[in-house]
Amino acid sequence: MRYAETGYNLEIDLATGNIERVETDPKLMELHLGGLGTSVKLHWDRVPPETKPFDAENLLVFSTGILNATPAFSANRSVVTFISPQSELLAYPMMGGFWSAELKYAGYDKVIFSNKSPKWVYIWINNDKVEIRDASHLVGKGALETQFLIREELNEPRAQVAAIGIAGENKVFTASIEQGRSSASRLGGGAVMGDKKIKAVAVRGTKNDIHLAHGAEFMEHMMDMTKYINFRRENPIPGVMTILSGIGSPQEMLHTDEKWHTENFSWGNARTRRRGFWDERISEEWPRVQLEGIKRLISCFNCPQQCGALISYKDTPRYMAKCFGKLTYAMASYVDKMEFAWTTLQRATEYGVDSFSTPQILAFGIELYEAGILTDKDFAGAPTDKEGRFVWLLDRVARREGIGDVLANGTYWAAKEIGNGAEEYAHNNIKKHEQLPLKLGMLDPLYYLMYSTNEKISITQIEGNWPQGAFPTLEQREEFVKDWPQLPNEYMKQWLLDWEPRGEKGIPHFPTPDMCCEIVDWMEMLHNIDDACCVCAGMSSFCLKPPYHIHNYPKIISAATGLDLDEDSLKKIVNRSRNLHRAYNNRLGMRRKDEKPPEDHWKRRFPELEEELLSTYYRYKGWNQDGIPTKERLHELDLDYVTEDLEKRGILKDGQD
Repeated sequence: MRYAETGYNLEIDLATGNIERVETDPKLMELHLGGLGTSVKLHWDRVPPETKPFDAENLLVFSTGILNATPAFSANRSVVTFISPQSELLAYPMMGGFWSAELKYAGYDKVIFSNKSPKWVYIWINNDKVEIRDASHLVGKGALETQFLIREELNEPRAQVAAIGIAGENKVFTASIEQGRSSASRLGGGAVMGDKKIKAVAVRGTKNDIHLAHGAEFMEHMMDMTKYINFRRENPIPGVMTILSGIGSPQEMLHTDEKWHTENFSWGNARTRRRGFWDERISEEWPRVQLEGIKRLISCFNCPQQCGALISYKDTPRYMAKCFGKLTYAMASYVDKMEFAWTTLQRATEYGVDSFSTPQILAFGIELYEAGILTDKDFAGAPTDKEGRFVWLLDRVARREGIGDVLANGTYWAAKEIGNGAEEYAHNNIKKHEQLPLKLGMLDPLYYLMYSTNEKISITQIEGNWPQGAFPTLEQREEFVKDWPQLPNEYMKQWLLDWEPRGEKGIPHFPTPDMCCEIVDWMEMLHNIDDACCVCAGMSSFCLKPPYHIHNYPKIISAATGLDLDEDSLKKIVNRSRNLHRAYNNRLGMRRKDEKPPEDHWKRRFPELEEELLSTYYRYKGWNQDGIPTKERLHELDLDYVTEDLEKRGILKDGQD
């Protein structure tokens, strides 16, 4: 019997219409667990590095994790993998909701799409019955409207539907895959889905039970977690910003005080911090409008938190919202109205676009226009007011009309095409991908490594359990470390006690490079465990002092799967998958030169220290100084076949440091 997984993948060849239920090798769980881990292995085996994002050979894989559809709290993520049109690397955006559990209950761990359909289709997975259905009547429909129409057409209101809007149809590089109250947003999964002419994937599962190897033990762990979750609700962490004081994904729908974000995140094209924005008028108006728009708070599958919300503001059609989308469009456009945020976010969600990258792209386009690099001809027909012009440009990008056709490729690629100095304005990218709009003062060594080296290429999915800044007083630091069971090593408590806001024990020189390597590796490792289990990072790797951590994860996973894991063996599994992912991106061309934060991310930079940080981290990870896993490291992780491939391609050479 297979535990915690169904043991079957669904393979769909879009060109031939062939559909197969394929049994998977049980050994894969021992080597890579599931979720992102086994998806990376699948891409390594089947997608050669010569493959371009819009080639038929680019697989599109929807995957569950090993804890999805079990009683594990917040195990509700679906991970979508593909070669990104934006970064040209292996991307893996994730979405919450109920889709992953529904797929496992239907009897599948992954859906693997190969080749391209000759016409628009949607997929209907209803337990053993799987159909490729005509979607010509859905072309041009919004992502939310498509979900509704498919449920209506199937007469199945409980079907979970992942769909693209017109941005995905038009292969906009920031097109998202929208599903329920969540979306797989980053790096263009919606564009790859549109390139394959898949309008939606609908699933309903009622037949399959997910078996646990040691059910009673598993439930004991969940009861312990329940006690801790209740404790954290009653005892928020003092001395940190509100959204970090609890657990769950950022509680942006619950909390209304946005003084910190609106005054510390950058407005427009990631240029300006507006100190004093959250004045008396705004602090009354924005919370009032936010609460007027929220009809109820909502959760994902088997989650005790309510991190999302059902939104319906005045005449705006209903939609689900989460996280910083409520801020990004208003701040990018310099429109000081929460009403604009709610209405524009609904429009963008229906189009199906990523609400981190897309607002920056629009602000980038407007900044180019104001600088005279784009002309009146490019903006012909645009309204002159800020609100109207911003929405007009959003429409052009989603439809790839006029200048929107250029901007739809993101700021990096658009700047190259526009020329005439536009590249100076595409200033907020890492590996060709727009980052969170933050421009700060002093170089932060921890964040330098997180921004630079992770395959996710998105800081909101990289940062983790270590506090974002030093506590002002020793008393606060002592209070924080007093109860910190999530910490992997006790001696790290002293690092936090020694860490001060400024001076010799402050950034950029403290934590030291060696300390930074260990802290970043720990946080990254936890993210990789989450992504194999498909557990929400808000209950584990993202927040401070979470319910899931390195000391209880091996016990929970062992009870679910029957694997006999301790901390060291679990670390080895996720390090294996992490290094395989790194090697895959190395095959696609990624090197040290690509691992740089934006030049203007911090006002004060220290080039020699930055190089030392990167070199030290590469050595710590067992990579050579070009960021490629060494032969020795790959051998330790049972990845000798990777060494052979990299040597054959001339990427890794004997004796190379």
